[in-house]
Amino acid sequence: QLQASGGGLVQPGGSLRLSCAASGIIFSVNVMGWYRQAPGKQRELVGIITGGGSTNYAYSVKGRFTISGDNAKKTVSLQMNSLKPEDTAVYYCYAWSKGPSTDYWGQGTQVTVSS
Repeated sequence: QLQASGGGLVQPGGSLRLSCAASGIIFSVNVMGWYRQAPGKQRELVGIITGGGSTNYAYSVKGRFTISGDNAKKTVSLQMNSLKPEDTAVYYCYAWSKGPSTDYWGQGTQVTVSS
């Protein structure tokens, strides 16, 4: 229902862009964003964007990552700059619909930051 793309291997200091699109099965979304899960760690919020365009980021990525999206089109992207080895994780696209309240998750895309 959520299809993510754009992961890969990048050197420290490099950039990657992740994209995600929701299928037609998902009628509407009110919030979209990204979570990530590193090996041996819990899944954590990276950032979200609301239908009104408000964004919220994890402290660890502020100033380096930028979320953009169009909830009407059900798409969201994550521009990741100045990547660090600690950004290595599986990144999951996320969407929330308020009527009824439903969480949607993408299949995950691997991001590896290594020299």
